[in-house]
Amino acid sequence: MMSYDAESNRLELAARAAWLYFVAGKTQEEISRELRVSRPTAQRLVSSAVSQRLITFRFEHPIASCMELAEQVKQRYGLRTCWISPTDTQNLASVSGVANAIAGIVETSLSAQKPATIAFGTGRTLRAGIEQLQPMNGQQHTLVALVGNIAPDGSASRFDVITRLAEISGARAFPVPLPVLAEGAAQRDLLIALPMVRRVHELVGIADLTLVGLGQMDLEAQQFIDGFISHDELLQLMKSGAVGEIVGWSFDASGALLSNDINARVTSAPVCPDPKNLVVAAACGPRKLASIQAALRGRLVNGLITDEDTARSLLE
Repeated sequence: MMSYDAESNRLELAARAAWLYFVAGKTQEEISRELRVSRPTAQRLVSSAVSQRLITFRFEHPIASCMELAEQVKQRYGLRTCWISPTDTQNLASVSGVANAIAGIVETSLSAQKPATIAFGTGRTLRAGIEQLQPMNGQQHTLVALVGNIAPDGSASRFDVITRLAEISGARAFPVPLPVLAEGAAQRDLLIALPMVRRVHELVGIADLTLVGLGQMDLEAQQFIDGFISHDELLQLMKSGAVGEIVGWSFDASGALLSNDINARVTSAPVCPDPKNLVVAAACGPRKLASIQAALRGRLVNGLITDEDTARSLLE
């Protein structure tokens, strides 16, 4: 008879094989190399995960090491919640695991019968999570944007989240019909004073759940790559001590929002987690480490979705 520990280890390995196959998109040959097992064994592990119902169309098995890391990160940074996904060791830039976790959280929230208000930032990782969702009926819920949906050239943002999610769920959506950055502080004050913008910001303040991304502050910062700030403005932010940004607001290594010309132009709703509001950041990878750690130190968020390698780095 198989012992409890042996059975647990077998399920653990099967769960990892299933994650690599269904979430990371690995071939059986790649799985066999990564898990250091034969190809037939890799095939059997994936089949076992299916037969044991460890997976449906969403990855469900709580990998023990990820759960342990999540608890340690929660305790270290005083978080309300933390989700850790396995790291794709062959592609450290992959966000597939984090995106899968985002999809699961959003799906659970929108499946609840009790009406809820859910606020969203924007960005590639959040959009990747939303794209994993299947159509559902969430008409009782309210979706609200933290960030403007207008790109610098006046076009609609490619990384808008709530418009796509409203199509999937049927929930009522409140976008922010503004650019992320106004031309100046005076214009910003006029824009956020508009009644429809004030309404959106009020909804953000009472959101039951807020999901945001975190941007790094280096020469490949999303704000710069996507054209929201110039190269000179990026260098200015870096020289002033900025290590990251959250829905457009730049912050330093302690997690304090900076007082500068660019922050004075941000039209996004401020992110202010408190005991009643769950604000969860989704980010992973070495490039994002400094911004994640700073956001946790400064209590800019009280929840985190990341991967194993990033979680271990946060604990070192």
